Amino acid sequence: MSCSRRQFMAGMGAGALIMMTGPARAGTAALAHSQRIDGVRYGMLHDETACIGCTACMDACRETNKVPEGVSRLEILRSGPEGEYPNQEYRFFRKSCQHCDNAPCVHVCPTGASHRRAEDGIVDVNPDLCVGCMYCLAACPYRVRFINPVTRVADKCDFCRQTNLAQGKQPACVEACPTQALVFGNLDDPQSALSQRIAKEETYRFKEALGTSPKMYRIAKGEKS
Repeated sequence: MSCSRRQFMAGMGAGALIMMTGPARAGTAALAHSQRIDGVRYGMLHDETACIGCTACMDACRETNKVPEGVSRLEILRSGPEGEYPNQEYRFFRKSCQHCDNAPCVHVCPTGASHRRAEDGIVDVNPDLCVGCMYCLAACPYRVRFINPVTRVADKCDFCRQTNLAQGKQPACVEACPTQALVFGNLDDPQSALSQRIAKEETYRFKEALGTSPKMYRIAKGEKS
């Protein structure tokens, strides 16, 4: 797979849009439009109204996937407080790979290391092909990739594909969440718990206007600016 200068600059442009683009609302029609019949396309829901910012998900991710100190596949960002004392609240936002159906990181990779798996839609990195050029880091509008200080290749959330998923379990973050703020499942199965929640509740996808088709859905806590 080759990557031209034009393609790389296009990816850089997508990354730069992170500073100019806000979140967009997504209804059930967007989900239905993206579905493939009898497909497997893993996604996740973060219920910001249920998240308490305990970071148990972060700890579980690090331990399960042996993530080195100093880098992280998952972060829970806190903002606030909002409102008037004593009724002030914090807002918690999950920062991790969005596993985009139209992933800029995949488009700019010159070796094919960064790819979207046909069997389940997970955006993954083949460490044997990655040369550490960091094109994917620059192209990602969500800023969720990093160079692993041990392996020296691009790294990020892979929905615990090589750990928990391989053992028939849910991703570590989902299993560790004490408030069940995370739901994981197959977006192409209308009967999955994930699809049912998205169909029933109002959700949004962060920076959806970029055209990346992220598979991380969110339930907002109050109105978002």
